[in-house]
Amino acid sequence: MGTASTQLPEGRYGRSSDARADHKLKIAGAVLGTLLLVLVGYFAYHYVAQNKISGEVITFEPHQSSVTVHLEVRKDADASGYCTVRSQAADGSEVGRADFRFDGSATRIDKVVTLRTTAPGTTAELLGCHAD
Repeated sequence: MGTASTQLPEGRYGRSSDARADHKLKIAGAVLGTLLLVLVGYFAYHYVAQNKISGEVITFEPHQSSVTVHLEVRKDADASGYCTVRSQAADGSEVGRADFRFDGSATRIDKVVTLRTTAPGTTAELLGCHAD
């Protein structure tokens, strides 16, 4: 006497529950991946396209009670706004912070600003620029 096979005949009863679960997981993964990609694209577009003013610190020179900062600001011709700069002491504590306003029709502005400090500052850091 032979032993009976425990496998179902091929294609007779449809896919197994494991195959159905794998298919559902693939669909769920594709949907979640697409949503994540759309969300990242939205935030990237919003950050790049909607940011009408940006800047960077070119150089800085610390003094006893201030820091002289050379800023380069790029903005749209019709935009106005401000950039926030801060300075820290050698121990990491913040010794100065100020907003510097930029308006006018120029799209690229080089400006040297003076940030007053409560103690000798060792850094000058641009925290960000914001349009009005």
